[in-house]
Amino acid sequence: MGGEAGSTAALGLEGRVKSLGLVFEDERKGCYSSGETVAGHVLLEATEPVALSALRLEAQGRATAAWGPRASARISASGAAPPAASEVEYLNVRLSLREPPAGEAIILLQPGKHEFPFRFQLPSEPLVTSFTGKYGSIQYCVKAVLERPKVPDQSVKRELQVVSHVDVNTPALLTPVLKTQEKMVGCWFFTSGPVSLSAKIERKGYCNGEAIPIYAEIENCSSRLIVPKAAIFQTQTYLASGKTKTVRHMVANVRGNHIASGSTDTWNGKTLKIPPVTPSILDCCIIRVDYSLAVYIHIPGAKKLMLELPLVIGTIPYNGFGSRNPSASQFSMDMSWLTLTLPEQPEAPPNYADVVSEEEFSRHVPPYPQPPDCEGEACYPMFACIQEFRFQPPPLYSEVDPHPSDVEDTQPVSFVL
Repeated sequence: MGGEAGSTAALGLEGRVKSLGLVFEDERKGCYSSGETVAGHVLLEATEPVALSALRLEAQGRATAAWGPRASARISASGAAPPAASEVEYLNVRLSLREPPAGEAIILLQPGKHEFPFRFQLPSEPLVTSFTGKYGSIQYCVKAVLERPKVPDQSVKRELQVVSHVDVNTPALLTPVLKTQEKMVGCWFFTSGPVSLSAKIERKGYCNGEAIPIYAEIENCSSRLIVPKAAIFQTQTYLASGKTKTVRHMVANVRGNHIASGSTDTWNGKTLKIPPVTPSILDCCIIRVDYSLAVYIHIPGAKKLMLELPLVIGTIPYNGFGSRNPSASQFSMDMSWLTLTLPEQPEAPPNYADVVSEEEFSRHVPPYPQPPDCEGEACYPMFACIQEFRFQPPPLYSEVDPHPSDVEDTQPVSFVL
């Protein structure tokens, strides 16, 4: 056995047990959810006959939040707990994998390799997503415990990753979020003018790996040179013994262009990609993980102007146009719903007239078609007739002049192939 799939505990020859291991039935499965079945085997290898009192399996899951001088201490009835500590249990399963027959105290295992299968179902009520933070954690594990007479218990443990699925296709998470704010730059009689900011995202729910299109309007009526920026923030909130701790991290950011005094700028779908982060945790009473998209403006010599749009990081991705909220097309800028689904507006291709000289243009412009004679033949609307192209296709790129000339021409030259 190697790697995580073969997690073992080397127990020494004095215990006459060479190794004790625990493997899951599907080692490729990254995480489990409430209601799913967890199955696997406990592997035991003995070099001599082994007497055991019992072999049991324990599955536990709990959320803990603690901080203070003795934050590493375990919560106990004796009162030896850190100044602030809380604990919530989500999973507690105990299975007997091998026990002595009735009337007997021990079981004798012969030398060799032994496998003990196990299977249990996670609770049907929602389980909170696994998480580890600065002041607490939400952890699940599966442990096999070997009980032997006159010998300390021997055990092996595997971590169990659990996720509470969040579907971003729910109506509450498909609603667009829009905020507007204005700030006067300067103070008292020395104000130089306001800086205004409007920002919007199409929906509240996104998943890891998605790029969030940001729509914003920035107007700089101040005398300062300002810089717009956007960032995704993760906020961890811990509650223990009636006290609260908060930790805030920036997980991704993007920067806009400088905006001079008296100028405006528009973000028509500027994208910010979500990195791999823990999904939002909103259903734990002592640990909460929230996200927000902040669009803010750095103003030299003044406090930044910031808008925070609530964001939920889910696990079930957006399924397309079917669930789009019709109000998604309403924004302060005149944009259609199709524009909102696209990133920054691409640059338009060059006009063919820009690569065709006036002489060539006049040579290839066809005369306007005459109205058809309706006598004796079917009449069609004028615009139903397919017209000739008014411009020649742009020339293919070549570093060799297809029309060489002995005299150098200082006038602009166009090539028509």
